[in-house]
Amino acid sequence: MIEPVSWITLKTTSARWKADLMQQLLAAHEIPSRVLDLGISAYLGQGSPAALQVYPQDRWSALLLLSPQEEE
Repeated sequence: MIEPVSWITLKTTSARWKADLMQQLLAAHEIPSRVLDLGISAYLGQGSPAALQVYPQDRWSALLLLSPQEEE
């Protein structure tokens, strides 16, 4: 029997396009992810809230890729 795949929410954002951009970055590094819409549709150009989810085993790799670079 195949076990269901569990996802964890890595980040939430107030605009879907931001989550889509993060998803593209993760895909470039072969980290599976998905974007879930969290609310109402776009309002005055603000976009709709969304969540970026990854598999639990990819959590730390994804967080490192999406974190800001440290300044020297």
